[in-house]
Amino acid sequence: QVQLVESGGGLVPTGGSLRLSCTASGRASNSYAKGWFRQAPGKEREFVAAISTSGLNTMYADSVKGRFTISRENNKNIHYLQLNNLNPSDEAVYYCAADPTYSMSPPSSWGRGTQVTVSS
Repeated sequence: QVQLVESGGGLVPTGGSLRLSCTASGRASNSYAKGWFRQAPGKEREFVAAISTSGLNTMYADSVKGRFTISRENNKNIHYLQLNNLNPSDEAVYYCAADPTYSMSPPSSWGRGTQVTVSS
């Protein structure tokens, strides 16, 4: 099992940027694919982005392509989500995730979440 802790959420204006971080610990955490999901009030949790173990492969939800970037630093056991050009529809609790498989359906490990609030 991998333990995950997010940081970096906050309040930003429309058009602003944030970088979320997720620190992993636990056995072989660097051998897991990593990802991000989000959940807005009254909505189901949805996939945002994922990155393969090596970092060479990434995938994104259509709603964030071109605005969000996922990356990882295996030597630090951290993965990131850079959020640019934020709009109110991006407001949600963001959860980092880890899974042995890149598909993350569903992830085997979750963080507790960090709130992203976008002011209009």
